[in-house]
Amino acid sequence: MDDIERIRAFNRTVTRRLGVLNEKYLGRDRPLVESRVMFEIGTHGASVRALRARLGLDSGFSSRLLRALERKKLVRTEPAGSDGRVRIARLTRSGLAELERLDALSNDLARSMLAPLSGEQARRLVSAMVEVERLLRASSIEFTPADPRSEDARHCLDRYYEELAARFPGGFELGADDGPAAGEFAPPSGCMIVARLFGDPVGCGALRTLAPGVGEIKRMWIAPQVRGLGVGRRLLEALEQVGKACKLGTVRLDTHGSLAEALCLYRGSGYREISRYNENPYAQHWFEKSLI
Repeated sequence: MDDIERIRAFNRTVTRRLGVLNEKYLGRDRPLVESRVMFEIGTHGASVRALRARLGLDSGFSSRLLRALERKKLVRTEPAGSDGRVRIARLTRSGLAELERLDALSNDLARSMLAPLSGEQARRLVSAMVEVERLLRASSIEFTPADPRSEDARHCLDRYYEELAARFPGGFELGADDGPAAGEFAPPSGCMIVARLFGDPVGCGALRTLAPGVGEIKRMWIAPQVRGLGVGRRLLEALEQVGKACKLGTVRLDTHGSLAEALCLYRGSGYREISRYNENPYAQHWFEKSLI
């Protein structure tokens, strides 16, 4: 049995054991997909756009799901404030009560998976599930070019600046770091890449041209919840591929000594330490890599 066959066999076992093929999931009057939509809406509500992104649904199917839940008096959708283009889905009082029942039934299902096993088997199963879930999240992360002024890019950059301010011994002040303007990361001389997990931005990195044939990688940031999944290395490789496409023979970058993970990533990715090449007051290490 090869890897593809093993994955398909695993998928069949999981779908059968979880009962997702039943029309009435967990014995309720709806299939799994409707219950999952309710779970994603949760107690605080969610935008229809966010629901589509998190669950990987097309707009037509998601609209039909929400209408079905509205007919059952479990969900209502309404405009988000004065912006009629953005709609928010919220659980009704009946929907909140049903969500509580679904949570209890889901807990019972999880317990039923552990009950027949010995203590050691149960620990092995939970440990294996944690690892599978981590790796599935890693394989679900997508890297796409983004406008450096876009909402997702700004979200990542704001979190990046906040983290630098918290981790640098003397804090961090945007504008004092000799950093380039956002426009320098725009094509054709630059690029910003945003990493997304189920539609949510979880990382970013940018590339700009310093001189003919020489580029610089800036603003590398990975959200804490996806660190340890190899996202930083994949993001760095994606930026290097952009550099090659832009005919850059060399890329450079700098970092602060307190960012141990960044130092480890760059050194492990073939970057060699060089002398100072810029006036960034926060930089303590400077690196370079040939893309040829």
